[in-house]
Amino acid sequence: MIGWARLVIALSCVLLATLLLVPVQLLAMRTGWFSENFARGLWHRVNVKALGFRIHVVGEMTAQRPLLIASNHISWTDIEVMASLFDMTFIAKSDIDAWPGVRRLFRLQRPIYVERTRRRKTGEQAVEIAERMAGDQPIVLFPEGTTGDGNIILPFKTSLFGAASLAIDSGVRETVHIQPVAIAYTRIHGVPMGRLHRPLAAWIGDTELWPHLADLLRGGGIDVELHFGEPVAFTAGTSRKEAARLVEIRVRSMLQAALRNPLPSA
Repeated sequence: MIGWARLVIALSCVLLATLLLVPVQLLAMRTGWFSENFARGLWHRVNVKALGFRIHVVGEMTAQRPLLIASNHISWTDIEVMASLFDMTFIAKSDIDAWPGVRRLFRLQRPIYVERTRRRKTGEQAVEIAERMAGDQPIVLFPEGTTGDGNIILPFKTSLFGAASLAIDSGVRETVHIQPVAIAYTRIHGVPMGRLHRPLAAWIGDTELWPHLADLLRGGGIDVELHFGEPVAFTAGTSRKEAARLVEIRVRSMLQAALRNPLPSA
């Protein structure tokens, strides 16, 4: 009964926040009278509270720009966690735009959609990423290309790191900064999850979204750690594959450290 009560209360909070904040963001987007970032960030913060997540940040986002953030990927909740703290642009798979009930809300996040199965589109997508880097907003890339179970890092795909090269070639900057980030789901109700239970927070493969969301809302009490690593400077002479490999090593190291020694629950 407690779980179902949590579910009802959490969904009510998310629905109320959506009804109040989405019109505010739409007004900001259409008129330019004020920044849309406040409404968007507040909506994500409500969602994180509804999920019962406690977020711990280790390190800090670099102030250097343009900035490409490369993070491991465990669940759709990774976006909620990051967007509740920072104003970011996310690179997402294009099939998300086909999800019923989610498509319009996700479009409000101003994502960059990529089609990973169509190699001919990779160049066009990298160009869009490079153009968006011209602003000061960080771009978040999940280079594993899919979600993992929270225990390991999958091999990083290097193709979209090419956006850093295009940003330099287009004259945006002489250097693009790529910052490794590790996200780890470490505790549930204060107890370390362990390897067996950590996939409870993961959203893998063909798992249905709504049952997964309901389980998270009923359970609550999950600690999430967000670790920021040392940025990698990407210049005209930098190898895309070498940069991707170095970032992958740093993300894997931070994740393993977080899983071995999770921070105390707040």
